[in-house]
Amino acid sequence: MLKTFARTVQILIDLTALSVAFWLAFALRFDWDIPAPMLRKALVAWPMLVATQYAFLAAAGVPRIAWRYVSLGDALMIMSSTALASGAFFVLRFVAAATRHHVHAADYALLPLGVNAIDFVLSFLGVVGARVVRRLTAERAAAAVIPVQTNRRHRAATLLVGAGQGGVMVAKELAARRDLAIQPVAFLDDDPLKIGTRIHGIPVVGRTEHLGPVAARYGAAQAIITMSSAPGSTVRAIVERCRAAGLDTKVVPGLHEIVGGRVNLSRIRHVAIDDLLRRDPVQLDMAAIEDFVRDRVALVTGAGGSIGSELCRQLARFKPAKLVLIEKAENALFEIHRELEEPQPQFQLVPCVADICDDTRMRNIFERHRPHVVFHAAAHKHVPMMERDSGEAVKNNVFGTKAVADLADEFGANAFVMISTDKAINPTSVMGATKRVAEIYTQALSPRSRTRFVTVRFGNVLGSNGSVIPIFKQQIERGGPVRVTHPEMRRYFMTIPEACQLVLQAGSMGKGGEIFVLDMGEPIKIVDLARDLIRLSGFREDEIDVVFTGTRPGEKLFEELSLSDENVAKTAHPKVYVGRTPSWNWDQIRGRISALADVVDSEDPALVRKSLQTVVAEYAPADRINAPALPSAIPGDAAASEPAVEAGLSVATS
Repeated sequence: MLKTFARTVQILIDLTALSVAFWLAFALRFDWDIPAPMLRKALVAWPMLVATQYAFLAAAGVPRIAWRYVSLGDALMIMSSTALASGAFFVLRFVAAATRHHVHAADYALLPLGVNAIDFVLSFLGVVGARVVRRLTAERAAAAVIPVQTNRRHRAATLLVGAGQGGVMVAKELAARRDLAIQPVAFLDDDPLKIGTRIHGIPVVGRTEHLGPVAARYGAAQAIITMSSAPGSTVRAIVERCRAAGLDTKVVPGLHEIVGGRVNLSRIRHVAIDDLLRRDPVQLDMAAIEDFVRDRVALVTGAGGSIGSELCRQLARFKPAKLVLIEKAENALFEIHRELEEPQPQFQLVPCVADICDDTRMRNIFERHRPHVVFHAAAHKHVPMMERDSGEAVKNNVFGTKAVADLADEFGANAFVMISTDKAINPTSVMGATKRVAEIYTQALSPRSRTRFVTVRFGNVLGSNGSVIPIFKQQIERGGPVRVTHPEMRRYFMTIPEACQLVLQAGSMGKGGEIFVLDMGEPIKIVDLARDLIRLSGFREDEIDVVFTGTRPGEKLFEELSLSDENVAKTAHPKVYVGRTPSWNWDQIRGRISALADVVDSEDPALVRKSLQTVVAEYAPADRINAPALPSAIPGDAAASEPAVEAGLSVATS
């Protein structure tokens, strides 16, 4: 009943606004002295015009707009509706002029064009104005009911660093959230055209290099970095200036976290190591990926892991017909399935608790769902652990991959994309050697199959399960020391979303048999990463010790991204490179891999390593080699000199 009453009141207000606009247009046109003949026309035309205008508004869905949340987009909808109604009467007037001698009633449609034009403007202002008044009233009422203690709470004077898209969205949200303990006092931006302007009432007062003096002038207690697409080097420089000025520093999340043009203020957080290592956002060929995925059945192994779960999130954006999640860790599968299920996806979501080494279970899944695209992300990845349990690494990384690849071939999948690692290049660890064997097998299988077998290789990812960042944070929280294996240990870096986006891009480009290498920038020292985390945690470097514990079994000081004989070259995408190795002898490869089956249950790691060397000639266990020289960048344009990282703990990506 209450809802019906409110809707009726809204309709009456709209009709009143349209009527007032009509009569006011006549009054203005005739300088408040409407001639009697024209008044008679107005009385006849008034209900017809108002009814027509409201019909156009209703057809556009304007009555369904929530008044208290009216937006600029809603105003444009109202403008287009009133313009169409006015246009209809404009056309009617000329039709009436042509028929007035034959149809007496047509004379009532001969209204002055000035009335028509003024009525359009006033109708738009009336309908929008009523909604704007409702929104302002609601916002003031909401502010009035905020608890007294919240109103009295000290609001921290805050600098907003960056007056671009992200800064504008933050300023807008803060203006609507007076209950927050944030009082924006000034913008800083390096664009000289913005300096001296005001954004949502907040002045742009100078460049970012002036942060210290500006903070002192305005009594700022904190700064929010609102540049959602700024590279890591820029964020790092601003953080240093904030630290020097004694400001608490927070940051707007990256662009991929901003949805629908809105910044969720709850996502504004303290600066994290990810922000210092940002690179330019990945530009994807969306059409190619959509053709690759849309309306197809996609299957992801290792769907509960760091890479697998993000792949599932990215795939969901392209609306496959069905997404099959393969994961043997029940809790991890439950979490990613629940996350993807919450927005009620427009595709079928199928979680499967399964081990890729279980041939019967995997065959049943392939037979039931017939996947078109397979993303193979399941693998054992921890280097020191796989040195101890080498047989398990072979069982999972080699024979698990072989089982899934054989099923993709047998059931005619269009594409099979394997996630590999830089540790497969000139491997010094069992984990790296097993991933290289998996690469070799899928490459050898590709020319014999209708399925396009593609390998995507990259280094360590920031924030993956069991990665160095949370371990360093735990060590810092305990007061140190932070343990780093070697002062020269370096790793390539990539964020999980960036890596998975490029996996999809590479998968859509593959013709079969390629190894795609992702551009990961420059490697970074793990010790530098540790020191950055210490500073971001609010400590000075002399307050938390960094100790070196020595390299561990299977570790390299430096990683490589491609073999010399792979002839890595550019692709159409600036961050994806492609390489091909010489053709493999299928019978020979299959025979050597089959021989590995004899050692998977061995408790002797040395026997496993020896067997792996029969397949991967370049495999040299770490205790037999010296650290290789720092690898050169992959071919093409020089990579951006961003810090790139993630593992003094040798955590791989797949």
